This record gives sequence, structure tokens and C-alpha cells, in this order.
Amino acid sequence: MNFQQLRIIRETVRCDYNLTEVGNALFTSQSGVSKHIKDLEDELGVGLFVRKGKRLLGLTEPGKELLVIVERMLHDANNIKTLAEQYTSQDKGELTIAATHTQSRYILPPVVQAFKQLFPKVHLRLLQAAPPEIAAMLLDGRADIGIATEALSSYSELVTFSYYHWYHAIVVPPNHPLTQLEQVTLADIAHYPIITYISGHTGRTMIDEAFAKAELQPDIVMTALDSDVIKTYVEFGMGIGIIADMAFNPNKDTQLTLLNCEPLFHQNTTLLAVRQGHFLRGFGYQFLALCNPTLTQATMHDAIQPSS
Repeated sequence: MNFQQLRIIRETVRCDYNLTEVGNALFTSQSGVSKHIKDLEDELGVGLFVRKGKRLLGLTEPGKELLVIVERMLHDANNIKTLAEQYTSQDKGELTIAATHTQSRYILPPVVQAFKQLFPKVHLRLLQAAPPEIAAMLLDGRADIGIATEALSSYSELVTFSYYHWYHAIVVPPNHPLTQLEQVTLADIAHYPIITYISGHTGRTMIDEAFAKAELQPDIVMTALDSDVIKTYVEFGMGIGIIADMAFNPNKDTQLTLLNCEPLFHQNTTLLAVRQGHFLRGFGYQFLALCNPTLTQATMHDAIQPSS
């Protein structure tokens, strides 16, 4: 048994059992991949994959259990490498952040700027993805830190910390009828076509729950992944927009009007997440502390590495 065989097991599942793609991902041949799988199965004495002819269709029961161990072993092997780097080059390395578009565009810039001033030699990779994809990146080691409002708290393997709280805001074109009202309600909004986030993104659940509780049926005519797209189509007069409040900038969004209203939707909490057991470099803890200054490295370390 060797690490290449373990990598092949993991990559085969990631590539949906396409051995050609596995070979490309690991810079080897399809025949080499097949041989490694057969050698490992012969050594263990059990079949790891469900087969139809030469095609792999899925994992057997032993294969499913092995995959859990493989993921853990490869993750710990990477932790060993990261541990060495922590002591040989404390101010150099790479930190990968996976975040949604809203966080990347409107919240993280000052944090990233401050981080780069502290660690100019650290290469910062910022990946934009949907919340479930961010969770997957954390779980399989492609990202060190995840930032999103949804999904992250649903995974027991992830340790989460509060980042900040926010509400949704209502934006309309100038001179829209709603701008004439002193106080806008959900019932007022429900009379107009609405443009907002797709399900599972940027607090969309809170929006749906608020309308349902008020027994209102909103006319959501268009949904999008990010705030900039929503604001663009609101500017074109296609509907009123429900966006994250931090996504509105009065100095830049001059073609939009922010409505005067009390919070119509429940408070949202954006989370910082790290996979439990993940060895986070010192500058990784610094990044988290820049996001939430109330967090101490000792508190974060004890949560992420509970067995240490």
C-alpha cells in the first residue's frame, strides 16, 4: 500500500469513476491507474469498486469505508507537510480562502489588504464558490478557510466562528412608487416583481421565511448568484431588488435608491469555517483574527484541534 494508491482511490471518486480523468489529474496513464487499483484490491483481498465490464460504477461497502480512512490519511499527510512549513518558513507559504461572491466583493477587501501588509510573502488564493462548494473545498483540503452565510454550520466536520451579522435591504430605481412611502412593509413589496438571490445563497432562506410567515406570495421574477447582477437588472427597471445590505454603496450605486424601512427579514450571520483537525498555519489564524478580532489563536486552535 502506498500514498499514490490512496490518492487514486480518492481521485477516482472525485472524477466520477472516469479513469482517464483520474490519470490526467494525477499525471499518470489510465492503465497505470487501473494497475494501482488492482494491486491495492489484491493486497487487501476485497473489491473496492462496483464494476460493469471494465467500467467502474461506484464503491462497494468496503470501498466506502476505506474512502473515509483514505481522506483522513491524506489530510493528515498534508498536515505533516504544513507543520514542517510552519517552522521552516513562518512568514511564507500559501493560504486558500473560499468565499461567496458577496463576501469576496464587499467584505473581504480591507481584510485582505491588512493581511498582505502583515504577510507580504504569503500567496493568498481567493476562490469564489457557492456555499455547498465551499464546504466541499474545506472537507477535501482544497481550501484552508471558508466564508459564507449558508451551509457551513450543517457539517459536523467543520468548525465555525461568527464573522459578522447583517440584514437584507430593498433597492429600487429612482422615482419608484415605493420611494414615496414613509415606511415600506412586506405587503408593499409583494405588489411588485422582485429580483433576488437564488435559493441557498446570501440568506435567501430568510427572505422566503419572512414572506411565508406574513402569508404573502412574492412575485420573484428573476434570481441571480451575486448582488451586482441583481442591481444591474433593477437599474433596468425589471423589478425591485432584495440584496445584502453591505452590497449597497450610495457613492457607486447612484442609479438605485435604498428604501427606508425597518429590517423586514431576520438577521443573517456570516460564518468563518475550518475543517476540524486541519493544521492551520500561524498566518491562517491571523487572517481569522483580522475577520473577527474577538477570536484568539488559543480559542481557535482548541476548537480546530480538540485532541491537541
